[in-house]
Amino acid sequence: MILPITLTIAGAAAILHIWLSLRVSRLRRPLKADLGDGGHEMLLRRIRAHGNFAENVPLFLILLALVELATGGSLWLWGAAILFVLARIAHAFGLDRPGANPLRVGGAAISWLVLLGLGIHAILIAYQAPPIPTGIQISPGARAAATPAPQS
Repeated sequence: MILPITLTIAGAAAILHIWLSLRVSRLRRPLKADLGDGGHEMLLRRIRAHGNFAENVPLFLILLALVELATGGSLWLWGAAILFVLARIAHAFGLDRPGANPLRVGGAAISWLVLLGLGIHAILIAYQAPPIPTGIQISPGARAAATPAPQS
């Protein structure tokens, strides 16, 4: 089964991951900071934007894939996925600015809310799904008996 929402967002996340990596790399050379942040605040901010992205995206993609697999996808799932990606971009730009600012706070808050929503939805799906047939039928007060396989 192809999961178009997850595949699209995973592709976008890969591109964003490279972009965030390049933002770090472009600062390392002029600042002569091969490892760590070298005491440079802007480099530290970019490293954290990249790291925070890498910390949040895997869980998001797992939840997205499982919900899409369970539900077949929907317009609201597309919306949640796009909102998450936009929130991660806003967060990265927000970390370039000192202190708390709308991009940083909004990006983080929206990311958390989307993860929370997907997490809750995933749990609800798990317990609202019909039971999987096992081929064994049990009547009240009776012992389990295997259902015979159809003869061909």
